[in-house]
Amino acid sequence: MKHAFVLLFVLILCQFTMLQADEPKRYELTARASLVDSRAKSHPEIGFVFEKDGKPQDVQHAFVDTRVAPRGKLVIWLMGHNGPLFERLSGYGLHAIQVHYANGWFGKLNKEPPPDDKYLGRIRLEAATGEDFSDAIDIPKPDGMAERSFQFVKWLAKENPQGKWEQFISADGKTLRWENVIMAGISHGSTTAARFAIHQKVDRVVMLSGPRDQLENWYSMPSATPANRFFGFTHVLDGGWTADHYCRSWELLGLHQFGPIVDVDQTKLPFGNSRRLITNADVKKDANRAHSSSQPGGAAVKDASGKFIHEEVWRYLFTHPVDQVGEPVAADPDCRKDHNKGSK
Repeated sequence: MKHAFVLLFVLILCQFTMLQADEPKRYELTARASLVDSRAKSHPEIGFVFEKDGKPQDVQHAFVDTRVAPRGKLVIWLMGHNGPLFERLSGYGLHAIQVHYANGWFGKLNKEPPPDDKYLGRIRLEAATGEDFSDAIDIPKPDGMAERSFQFVKWLAKENPQGKWEQFISADGKTLRWENVIMAGISHGSTTAARFAIHQKVDRVVMLSGPRDQLENWYSMPSATPANRFFGFTHVLDGGWTADHYCRSWELLGLHQFGPIVDVDQTKLPFGNSRRLITNADVKKDANRAHSSSQPGGAAVKDASGKFIHEEVWRYLFTHPVDQVGEPVAADPDCRKDHNKGSK
């Protein structure tokens, strides 16, 4: 009788544990890239390493909230992990991952002026794809963003079945379903997101405080991702804005076809369905804070009650229907297009 009671208790405990495991909630998962894929390598020549000062550098993050109706879209964030952003993304019904990929090249390989007008663009594309696009860098496929993302999603599909990550794996099991992927980033991450989306058709691109390869013209290349799927947001005190880097790249991407530049602090949702959003919110005249304020976090602007003032903006950027666009406007003659010559 005693053994039967113990067995019954164990069965009930197991059932309770299983129910808890399947209970709708926000899942926050991490995994080291070097453990997810044994082929992954470090590249110390460009500062791309797995450990630094005794701390792991290749920790990857994933969020999904099974309490929220899923949108069937996967956000790949190309910058350091941002918890407040991922909380919001999962709250929108999006799956979100941040991967460790070969992006340590920027400060080492950037040249001004560049050897040609697509130099950095090729480096970005090789870092993103792991394919041989640039002579300046050698990033094998397992160390590029695309493969790191694919391997991470496969790992998530096994480790977090509640999240249904397998929906983002192609039918042949060899890659991601890129048509359901949202590429996003801030600063150089937004620039790489844009360059990759020109190469590979994705669902949309969210560019915070960017993009800004201001001496290059790869933005004007034929794009696999239609221009109406690119969304930008920046602060007007950001150096990339005051120096006409962002207005230039937005126009080269063709975003003026979908509405004027809109000040989100003066215009209500849906911001004229524009793809070019700006803010002049109070950042104490700090250009560095302005650069970081386009994303949720310590630099973002709050109201008197302590709430972020751009909650509607972030939701818009990631969820606004791509077929709803503003009226086209002419290019801005005051936006400097040729930074190599220093002319308008």
